[in-house]
Amino acid sequence: MSIRRAANTIENPFLTLPVRRLFLSNALSMAVVMSTGGLLNVVDGIFVGRFIGAQALAAVSLAFPVVMLLTALTTLAGGGMSSLLARHLGKGSRSEAGAVFAGAHGLALAMSAVVMLGALTLGPGIVSFLATGNETVAGPARDYLLILILGAPVQFGLGLHADALRNEGRSGLIALLSVFVNLLNVAANYIAIVILDLGIAGSAIGTVAAQTLGLTLLLLVRKHDPALLPLGAIRHASWLTGWRQILSLGLPLCLSFIGMALVASTVLFAIGNTAADHHTYVAAYGVVTRILGLAFLPQMAIALTTQSITGNNVGAGRMDRAHAALRLAMGCAFLWCLGVALAGVLAGETLGALFSEDQEVITAVGAIMRPMTALYAVTGPILVIAMHFQAMGHPLRTAVLTLVKPWLLTPVLIIVLNAQSGLRGLWFAFPVADAALLFLALTIIFRARVFDAVSTTPLAKEGS
Repeated sequence: MSIRRAANTIENPFLTLPVRRLFLSNALSMAVVMSTGGLLNVVDGIFVGRFIGAQALAAVSLAFPVVMLLTALTTLAGGGMSSLLARHLGKGSRSEAGAVFAGAHGLALAMSAVVMLGALTLGPGIVSFLATGNETVAGPARDYLLILILGAPVQFGLGLHADALRNEGRSGLIALLSVFVNLLNVAANYIAIVILDLGIAGSAIGTVAAQTLGLTLLLLVRKHDPALLPLGAIRHASWLTGWRQILSLGLPLCLSFIGMALVASTVLFAIGNTAADHHTYVAAYGVVTRILGLAFLPQMAIALTTQSITGNNVGAGRMDRAHAALRLAMGCAFLWCLGVALAGVLAGETLGALFSEDQEVITAVGAIMRPMTALYAVTGPILVIAMHFQAMGHPLRTAVLTLVKPWLLTPVLIIVLNAQSGLRGLWFAFPVADAALLFLALTIIFRARVFDAVSTTPLAKEGS
């Protein structure tokens, strides 16, 4: 049976289930998937901080920009593929969806080669620069990153197959596999760090091993489920298919993660040139990035659920369902981010004490989190809107909402406020950037609504 003929016998749940049930089932599943990975990152930080020490915590914190770069490249292929894949599946065009799936694999393989080459040639110098000459921190960070980068093909492949299953309506299955794999990862990291005394390199080894197991399980699922795109689509279609479209649609989200790496690098550079106790604030900032990284993942799950629902329903011409899901997603994202903001303002030191027994690190965590999370509540709804636009095929609107803050607003504000008020002023760059992005988002939404209203009038249709 051909892929196209099989499409006629497969029901698409994104087009038939009630919107609220569809959204909640997918968002909760994706939140479990992403949060278990974030919890692993937090638990790993606790292992490093408590069993190795503050210097080791500073080393993994130093590696954060590169880790975000790997995440960004994962979303470049997976996020761009998802927008195209969901719309093809919504139209029932499974052969075209299979071709896009194959092309994304080719793109991921090419990116892996570039990343490995860059790590071997430029990596050591970049790490030394971020460490501002502190080799006690830079040495372990280099070992940690080398292992992660050599495992990049596995990470990219895992991201592609997880994104494909999400758009094929298998979020619940991904959630179960994610919990299983991440629990094994926690156990592996404990053995490597605490029992085998491999240092932070043990954390990287455990992560790559868990990703390998996860990818193997996803491939087995696809092989044995006839309702999914077959593995043969990857083998038989060209691995060069759709690169331009995947890149254009995935680039805004990818660049937003690279922007996070840019922001983290700017912060680390400012700390290195401002704080006398350099490693204390680097360690504290590392704790904050792990906490906020975990907090970011449920809102990202909500945004990715919106992307899948919007893409499938736009492909089928059901904008009413897409808009209903968008409203629900924005409300959920706001409530989650409001809770994060309250926790950051009221419980910074308590959270910091989970990672370290060093009172200076704990105090610094609280001092950083209070200003950073002051306007955090607005970030989730803006991300949801951005992914809604991305799923509709509007990369420019997505780019503005996801790139202006990390690439322009936050780095500039960090430099200016750090120069004016020192280390204390640095952290206020984040709420000021959030306020500016909110104003920008409201402007884009208003203009988009006016444009869409004008383009659907009878006169506009006659003139088109």
